[in-house]
Amino acid sequence: MTGKLTIVGLGPGDAELTTPAVTEALRTATDLVGYETYLARVALRDGQKRHASDNRVEIDRAMHALALAAEGRTVAVVSGGDPGVFAMAAAVMEAIETGDARWRDLDVRVEPGVTAMLAAAALAGAPLGADFCAISLSDNLKSWETISRRLVAAASADFVIALYNPASKARPHQLARAFELLQRHKSGATVVLFARAAGTSSAALEITTLANATSKPADMRTLVIIGSSTTRLIERTAAQPLVYTPRAEVVRP
Repeated sequence: MTGKLTIVGLGPGDAELTTPAVTEALRTATDLVGYETYLARVALRDGQKRHASDNRVEIDRAMHALALAAEGRTVAVVSGGDPGVFAMAAAVMEAIETGDARWRDLDVRVEPGVTAMLAAAALAGAPLGADFCAISLSDNLKSWETISRRLVAAASADFVIALYNPASKARPHQLARAFELLQRHKSGATVVLFARAAGTSSAALEITTLANATSKPADMRTLVIIGSSTTRLIERTAAQPLVYTPRAEVVRP
């Protein structure tokens, strides 16, 4: 087949955080496919066609993009952040595996982007400096029981935990439930970060502890980071504290 499909990540917000490789893939595409909010961030050039859709139709969107590529089009599937982190790369792979056998012969590539937890970590300092994991609190594609089990496992292993999709209008209570669960397995003094709109000019960071954390500051533009037992603050007189997790394991007597 002569068509090409590239799955791209725009990064967390500001244009300078979009990689040159992604910019080039967007420039050369004949068709842009993605969630309408992300497509709105991409300037349309002459001759390009935009195929926008709602946020909850990932597989349909992936199949549409693959069908366009099978027609010989050069398609860019657009995600925010990194397309491989809770985003469209996995949806495209799933569509290839279960869909038209001819799609397996397409030229399919993934161009990475700056994912939200990296932008949030940079805003705070280096909270992901040691072992960490990422968990989505969305139960659209998995059960709350699965989410709870993974939260407990991550807390028990003392990972730093980055929480994606912490709250939405449809899920206003799940972050509070997650905090309640984590408090059973982690110290109340554990550092908690709320990074909103990280990677944009309106970025904001709130630093608190697990004992004092509530779900109130969080929305779908927020990335929540829960520290490990070794995550610490460096207090400063004229600026917000720096937050980091030491790389070396702390051996306790």
